Amino acid sequence: MSKIRVGVVGVGTMGQRHCRVYSTMRNIDFVGVADLNKRQGGRVATTYDIEYFENYEEFLTRVDAISIVTTTPSHFKLATEALDAGVHLLVEKPITETVEQGQALIEKADAAGVTLQIGHIERFNSAFIELKKIVSNMRLVSVNARRLSSFDASNTDVNVVLDLMIHDLDLVTDLLGTEYDEPQAMGRSISTQAIDHAVANFSFSNGPIASLVASRITEQKVRAIEIIAEGAYIEADLLSKSLVIHRQTLPQYVDNLDASTYRQESIIERIHVPMMEPLALELNHFIQCVETGETPAVSGRDGLRALTLAHTIIEQINRSSMAMNTNGYLAEKVMQAA
Repeated sequence: MSKIRVGVVGVGTMGQRHCRVYSTMRNIDFVGVADLNKRQGGRVATTYDIEYFENYEEFLTRVDAISIVTTTPSHFKLATEALDAGVHLLVEKPITETVEQGQALIEKADAAGVTLQIGHIERFNSAFIELKKIVSNMRLVSVNARRLSSFDASNTDVNVVLDLMIHDLDLVTDLLGTEYDEPQAMGRSISTQAIDHAVANFSFSNGPIASLVASRITEQKVRAIEIIAEGAYIEADLLSKSLVIHRQTLPQYVDNLDASTYRQESIIERIHVPMMEPLALELNHFIQCVETGETPAVSGRDGLRALTLAHTIIEQINRSSMAMNTNGYLAEKVMQAA
């Protein structure tokens, strides 16, 4: 049985990571890369002893499956051409720029009978995988997700909701389901004209409250999920891949001669989390789906669900910003009239 021929479209920072992982996979034939930047594409091709394709149409005739790791606005066009050629796809998140494009892509993939996987890589983070197992039998009260980064001027083709928060929108809905009330959201533009800092809150029907914060203006990188459950408080660090459960906390005030001090004790469980690279797990899963025809763990519909929720939050933020600007304008007019 011949090996699946694989390629990568877009060899920026993330695209090069895809190349690195594919180059280590012995069950595929890593054919080459395509990129608009000839110099960059050629350099990466030389590094991995593969071919650089300047012509995308020719590239599609030489591969069975590809990773599309380009800017979000280019996803739809590149993916559509690949599907027309019958090529299996892993598209980095978000699936497309608009919900309509995402829906069209899913329908085209279904009609072509090819694999469409979306690159929500955190689903393959071993800390999240273990977290999902732990909470499966717990009654959850709230889920808080924080995704913070410092500003990077080279990564502003989309706002922070589509860039960062969308990861946690996918994780939270994977954990809690899709029966939720309309979210309430606020955001601010700081370093760009787009949303750079966003907060979203929404509740799940007869279930927990979810609170998400995403920022690309924070001088510390944070990828954290904190869960309050009946009888437990759980901390998951997706960066260090650590998972801690606090149980049976006993608060106590200790009276000394001149003052009272507070102390608490609890049972702390430190869960063993396998140190596996999420991208390697993700790409191996993609190839497995291409080989077997099984539905990917993060399907096109999962990607569309996260994108739809992200756009709902963006609309909420835009409406609240307009209301705030209108109220500020009216207040200014009142002050002038006075």
